[in-house]
Amino acid sequence: MPTTVNEVAEKTEMLELDPKSGVALKPTTTKDEINETSPELTEVDETINKTAPTEDKTDQKKEEQPAAAVKDEDIPVEVEPKTGISFPVKLGDGKQLTAVGLRKKSMLGIGIKIYGFGIYAENEKLKDTLRTKFEKAPTKATKEMYQVVIDSDVGMMVRLVIVYSSLTMSMVKKSFDEGLGASIKKLTGGKNEQLTKMIMGEASDEIKLTPGSVIEISRLPGYTLQTKVKGEIVSTVESELLCRAYIYMYLGEDPFDKEAKDKFGASMLSLF
Repeated sequence: MPTTVNEVAEKTEMLELDPKSGVALKPTTTKDEINETSPELTEVDETINKTAPTEDKTDQKKEEQPAAAVKDEDIPVEVEPKTGISFPVKLGDGKQLTAVGLRKKSMLGIGIKIYGFGIYAENEKLKDTLRTKFEKAPTKATKEMYQVVIDSDVGMMVRLVIVYSSLTMSMVKKSFDEGLGASIKKLTGGKNEQLTKMIMGEASDEIKLTPGSVIEISRLPGYTLQTKVKGEIVSTVESELLCRAYIYMYLGEDPFDKEAKDKFGASMLSLF
């Protein structure tokens, strides 16, 4: 049967034309039309929805979210009150802070702050050393207790943080020569200028020291004294006398800072 004009018009009205090109677009089929014309397809869709496993949205969110950055916990510090310098209470190698203090030097009759310092020790080994020498805990730190620490091979480190803005490397060398020379004389009754000069080793006078610069001098196992200036090793000397003389400057009869020595004493007593 031939197609009538009306049928052609109806089909034309059902087409969607592109407004720019005038070309007929592909007809879209609505969901209702699918349901009306293809009931079998609807039943299949429902079956798929029932049997298909559901995606765990919680896991998906976990995968999409970037892992939170782990923040390092703030390391507790103790502040040296006269300089405001902070010292961590524990180092990465396990040494613990036992005292903080200030090194001053008289210049033209004026007391100049040279550096703040923190004394670190291997407390467990120090505790064992003290307990082998003293059966009972003394009521106060005694000269004998300090001498045990000075003479021992327990790992210790003194961290110096520069305060004096005009300090030079040559001034540091001279200061250690004088301090160690005095300590050696008290320990042995004599001088040893060659040994005192070894502590700074080959440290160049050209090294710039500014406020905040760090010098670390450590007593290592085997009576070895190691010096680091701004993170660089400048000397490693194996000498029992040099190790004893260095610790004596802080814990001996005439220490750089009497309050710091007393704090170290209180720390020793707490180990019993």
